[in-house]
Amino acid sequence: MSRFLFIPLLVFLISCGQEQNKPRQHQLSKQQVNNLSVQMNSWDAKKESDEINQYIKQNGWDMTETPSGLRYMLMQKGKGKEMPVNGNTVKVAFKIYLLDGSLCYSASKDSAKTFVVGKDYVEAGLHEGIQLMHVGDKMRFVLPSHLAHGLTGDQKKIPPLSSVMYEIELLGIDNGTHPEKVIK
Repeated sequence: MSRFLFIPLLVFLISCGQEQNKPRQHQLSKQQVNNLSVQMNSWDAKKESDEINQYIKQNGWDMTETPSGLRYMLMQKGKGKEMPVNGNTVKVAFKIYLLDGSLCYSASKDSAKTFVVGKDYVEAGLHEGIQLMHVGDKMRFVLPSHLAHGLTGDQKKIPPLSSVMYEIELLGIDNGTHPEKVIK
């Protein structure tokens, strides 16, 4: 909510200083505006991180956090040895939830989805997280909004500025030469 109040305030403050006949004694410099923007974003990021940590604690999960803010945990170890890298095509089954427990999307083994790691248009957190998996692994990811659908949401089921939780299984990897499991 603070972002929605910050933007009109920022526009108001900038426009106040643009009137030709009034003194500019209350106009903020570009540097002051940038500093304010950075401060507001860091507050929002901290608040979201705290909400994610509370969600994880409430569920009793022991998750690892990457420098980007992705949280992950192994739910079931697979038998595969290979891990995907950028450029590999992966096949996944998944469920995506909002932190309130609402199921947004799912794909079973029968309706599994494929994407190219590091190239296709999927959440940045998914590109990062999938590279932590071996074929057959089932993991849980919690993606903060900046690694999920950001300021706009997905315009369907995921609202703007929403963290999401993935339950995901890596079914196969095709690296172009030796697929560990056939991707159909």
